[in-house]
Amino acid sequence: MSSPPVTPGAAVDRPVELEAIHKAEEFIEAEEGAANKLEGWLGVFLTAAAFVMSAFHLYAAYDIVPTQTLRPVHVGFVLALSMLLYPAAKRYRHRIMWWDWLAAALAVAIVVYLIQGGDDFTDRNTSPEPWDIAFGLALIALVLEGMRRTTGLVMPVITLAFIAYALAGPWLPAPWTHKGYEVGRLVGVMYMTLEGIYGVAIDVSSSLIILFTIFGAFLQYSGAGKFYIDFSFAAMGGKPTGAGRTVVLASFLLGGPSGSGVATTVTLGAVAYPMLAKAGYERNAAGGLLAAGGLGAIISPPVLGAAAFLIAEFLKISYLDVLLMAVIPTAMFYLALFLMVEIDARKYGMGATTFEKPDTVWNLTRRYGFHFLSLVSIVAFMMWGFSPVLSVFWATVVTFATSFLRRDTALFSYELFQRRPSQGARGSIVQHVFRSPFVKAMEGGSIGMLNVAATCAGAGIIVGVVTLTGLGLKFSSIVIDYAGGSLLLTAIYTALVVWIVGLAVPVTASYIICAVIAAPALQKLGVPDFAAHMFIFYYAVLSEVSPPTALSPFAAAAITGGDPYKTTLQSWKYTIPAFLLPFMFVLDPAGQGLLLMGSTKALAQADGWSIALVTATAACGIAALAAGFQGWALRRTTLIERGMFIVAGFALVYPGLTADLIGFGLVAVALAMQALRKESTAARSPAPKEELP
Repeated sequence: MSSPPVTPGAAVDRPVELEAIHKAEEFIEAEEGAANKLEGWLGVFLTAAAFVMSAFHLYAAYDIVPTQTLRPVHVGFVLALSMLLYPAAKRYRHRIMWWDWLAAALAVAIVVYLIQGGDDFTDRNTSPEPWDIAFGLALIALVLEGMRRTTGLVMPVITLAFIAYALAGPWLPAPWTHKGYEVGRLVGVMYMTLEGIYGVAIDVSSSLIILFTIFGAFLQYSGAGKFYIDFSFAAMGGKPTGAGRTVVLASFLLGGPSGSGVATTVTLGAVAYPMLAKAGYERNAAGGLLAAGGLGAIISPPVLGAAAFLIAEFLKISYLDVLLMAVIPTAMFYLALFLMVEIDARKYGMGATTFEKPDTVWNLTRRYGFHFLSLVSIVAFMMWGFSPVLSVFWATVVTFATSFLRRDTALFSYELFQRRPSQGARGSIVQHVFRSPFVKAMEGGSIGMLNVAATCAGAGIIVGVVTLTGLGLKFSSIVIDYAGGSLLLTAIYTALVVWIVGLAVPVTASYIICAVIAAPALQKLGVPDFAAHMFIFYYAVLSEVSPPTALSPFAAAAITGGDPYKTTLQSWKYTIPAFLLPFMFVLDPAGQGLLLMGSTKALAQADGWSIALVTATAACGIAALAAGFQGWALRRTTLIERGMFIVAGFALVYPGLTADLIGFGLVAVALAMQALRKESTAARSPAPKEELP
């Protein structure tokens, strides 16, 4: 998803070293690719191309563009821009080589050839002609190269492994063997149908993901990001927990529209770390909290990251139902963070944090509160009956229109409408327009999602191979056999598979891969499809804070000056309580209440009392785990009390009356032991603070 620029806000007490910010931005580039920065006519050309791409997709959202046209044109734009914006190697950075132009032209030619072929082209997918095969192989090669340039080498290698699996089926050992497919047949599926590269993933990328990145860019360039941070500072500052609460609230407001964990971590960290350090957070704990807040960006409405759109498409449900399913898990995630922050205040002996507020909550809301309207409007339009595509389109229009309520947030400078542009416009209306926030937002909306779209195209190859070979059914049978038919063991093995896959590839790709190879195992054992897919989604997201590719904690550590791996462990401490929740909604039907039964229709027929009970049980389990992992409840815990809280937390998130009774009993005993025990001098002593460098 699109990355907002790192712009420290008014609440910074002391400047963060530029070197740390630049280092942190390297982690964004590790996730989203290291794009060229071009000046002159090349820069204008690429800006214009990205603008046209955004304009095309906004038009496609409002009017009807045939699927057979929309998806190939989307992939053509993505591959052409990826070839021109992302260098083949670091030594070619900030310039476009002749082979980049050739690859971009080839991407366009592939799309033109497909569209001109019409229905005849699609009909001959089982027996493609030589030119079909040539262009199809070129497309596969460009997709692999596009992924390599934008996300690194891992995803192309995995995709090639799946292609090799499709070709080498007869020579593989049982149970992996299959009849095998020739190159022509493989190309026919991948290039000439809507099942391979142009399949579900690209469908979602071309119709929803890009619209949300454009929407996020409009919010950012209209000043919404700075408002959300300033609002959080003003609302949460001044109390012992104010610094931590500010990070939690700001990460939700800032990350929700972008859906990018790393970008949210870096943007917020540049502003909030000095405040966290002043409040008493040591470097690694501060980085862990920032990374955990960034992770919330991927699981929080209204965007939920790119994978959420894929959930709706795979399950053939409305995006509003996906948002509905995410409400309680998101609330539990932020409950865990807020509890951790409350415990931090006692653990580190924090006093009231004093820092210069940007303004009062009332004044900020009075002047810039219209930015909240943009967030609310998406859900409002969907509840009004609009499709998700039209909802985000009109929400973008709302953002554009409301930006003109204030001169300093307008996406077009007021000077543009005067007879003469200002000196800053260098006397050229064209240059003035090209430098306007509106054009930058349109450009950023397309460029910000190139890595996601390239990954979706590669994932389409993987899905096509799995569909052709029946790998998903084979894999699920193997997992169930290893688990001995146990649902608990199957869920654990599935979580491990998703986690391991997620260590190597982005969240979107890991969800797609595991949705087709791992979800069937859970569904075979009676887990509803919506619960299985949400289970996989949450564990795919967990990989964002898991080494060796824990980009969010590593980026946070670059800002705080902490140790990357210690920061990663701290981020796990903040996030693990909430990530045990998925087991609740796959191990027992009652746990599906945490997903509000998967749809508005099922929710209307559900028992409200059972949903409230399972939510309260989950909240209590999260609180117990927070106390256990932090080593603090009413006061600092003993080793026995800490163990009791952790065991109680695990018991409470395991559905079943016996487990719940054990969990509640252990919590009650541990709290009673703390209440009756006199706090020692050592327990009253706050943990040592670490000064800012």
